[in-house]
Amino acid sequence: MFTPWRNAVQKVRQKTGAAEPALAVILGSGLGDVVANCEILCRVGYHELEGMPKTAVSGHKGELVVGRVAGEIIWFFCGRFHLYEGYVAKEVVTPVVFAAAAGCRKMLLTNAAGAINETFRPGTFMWIADHINMMGDNPLRGVRKNPFIDLCHLYRNELFPELNRRLAAQSIDLNRGVLAGVLGPSYETPAEIRALRTLGADAVSMSTIPETIMAKYLGMEVAGLSFMANAAAGLNKEALDHVDILEAGRAGVEQFSIILPQLLEIWP
Repeated sequence: MFTPWRNAVQKVRQKTGAAEPALAVILGSGLGDVVANCEILCRVGYHELEGMPKTAVSGHKGELVVGRVAGEIIWFFCGRFHLYEGYVAKEVVTPVVFAAAAGCRKMLLTNAAGAINETFRPGTFMWIADHINMMGDNPLRGVRKNPFIDLCHLYRNELFPELNRRLAAQSIDLNRGVLAGVLGPSYETPAEIRALRTLGADAVSMSTIPETIMAKYLGMEVAGLSFMANAAAGLNKEALDHVDILEAGRAGVEQFSIILPQLLEIWP
């Protein structure tokens, strides 16, 4: 699985002189500016990386930024791929496979999401404790080698209490909840949101879940953060718009810049 990535991994290592990353981060809509708050070692466009698809969604630049945060080498994927673009799940998880090929053992997945839980205020983050896959695809579909993986302990939930304690001391709210993943690209109907709430979802997004499954399959440790960009359909008086989602995500950059080094300290 990793052989096709040999050239791309070598290209990044030649540009940075760094060995394998301590952590790979896939940045959700609007969160790409977080890289400005770290020491940047290099930027590599996806078009320069053999095997990487193209991203065409607004708010996803399509570049790998290698930086240093709290003394650790981090790969930031500024741009992800979505099923609603016409990709299949195996293509959506390309950054995860690439990071694993480079020797990365930890993956942090972020996204902009709609808050279903009405106690979750827009402008705050949710720690993803579990997920509900309503996307209609799985990156392990068609995989022949041991695809029947156990997802009971998918996310590193034992990290949440200490992270939440640290952030509370800095007046940053961090909720914990269940993420529902839907196909998109249209936003959900109010009836669909009510159904997802009945199923136990606290937030809804159009990404993240395929990447989580593949990371687990490849033996990586996974943590996930959803930025509550808006109240979900039917819970907001304003019509949902992607431009507003991007703007809200940018407002979360300052918080995320505080959360990331704290998470690195407690994630051994």
